[in-house]
Amino acid sequence: MSGVRAQQKEKTRRQIINAALKQLSAERSFSSLSLREVAKEAGLAPTSFYRHFSDMDELGLTLVDEAGLTLRQLMRQARQRIAKGGSVIQISVETFMELIESNGNVFRLLLRERSGTSAAFRAAVIREIRYFTMELCDYLQKANNLDADVAYIHAHAAVTIVFGAGSDALDIDDKEEREQLAQQTIQQLRFIARGALEFSDRRKVSKKFR
Repeated sequence: MSGVRAQQKEKTRRQIINAALKQLSAERSFSSLSLREVAKEAGLAPTSFYRHFSDMDELGLTLVDEAGLTLRQLMRQARQRIAKGGSVIQISVETFMELIESNGNVFRLLLRERSGTSAAFRAAVIREIRYFTMELCDYLQKANNLDADVAYIHAHAAVTIVFGAGSDALDIDDKEEREQLAQQTIQQLRFIARGALEFSDRRKVSKKFR
């Protein structure tokens, strides 16, 4: 019986999380949501909310954690697709744009709370983006044989560009316009990748003749 209750509790908790994400939009940020609205969307009484979260702030931090996990899963999916052949940058951008199209509210949450009014939310978002950047840094360092600091600069620049493109993509409904944005992002990332490789190679030559 305890196992059934645990499953039901997790199911209800998931309903609350999904209800909050569903209500986010271009016009509505998480900070504008009320506990009653989220509970109603989840099909629960407001009192039931407190069995799963102490307040809206705790729910918000959980959503940020989930968004960060989604980003890291996204990167792993892209790597699996890359392993089957194809352009690393193109597949990565395509995978990211697919996330924006299928689950834009997850990304919208990260964008907004990164500059939101809650210090706890800002710290949580910064932490998740840092995790994402460092995971990309490790991948670039191993895949391209880059120095650690060059790999980090490369990863940080790539994340900045992709997040900027993702922000623009949220407001684009036209498929052709979104595709143009994706191609522009791919070109920008290729410029950065080429520069990182050349800089790393020059540094290795310089070290060799010291």
